[in-house]
Amino acid sequence: VQLVESGGGLAQAGGSVRLSCVVSGLGRGDNVIGWFRQAPGKEREGVACMTGSDESTYYTASVKGRFTISKDYARNTVYLQMNNLKPEDTGVYYCAAYESLDPIRDVSSPLAQWRFYYWGQGTQVTVSS
Repeated sequence: VQLVESGGGLAQAGGSVRLSCVVSGLGRGDNVIGWFRQAPGKEREGVACMTGSDESTYYTASVKGRFTISKDYARNTVYLQMNNLKPEDTGVYYCAAYESLDPIRDVSSPLAQWRFYYWGQGTQVTVSS
């Protein structure tokens, strides 16, 4: 399994960036794809994820209404559209995936990092004020 992120860079506050994650090698199960980020000196946190079965989406509170996760099946790519960026959005953004064996259970904590066992290498996003 490979996840390769791209699209990071420098943006101004209020601007937009779209991250891409090309996914390969996953099985045909209920694959959950998520985006996580790690700011300097802070722990990694979940940002958004999408389930495979019904494409439900989940967002951490700080990005709701600003970020959108989406999939392009033809390109095997998951996107994270980030609008109205803030300096606190700065960090390394990681794409991650896992196959859910219990979707009903997983929805209680959709951004639990321990469930995600495939990870990309990360892409840096820096938002200047």
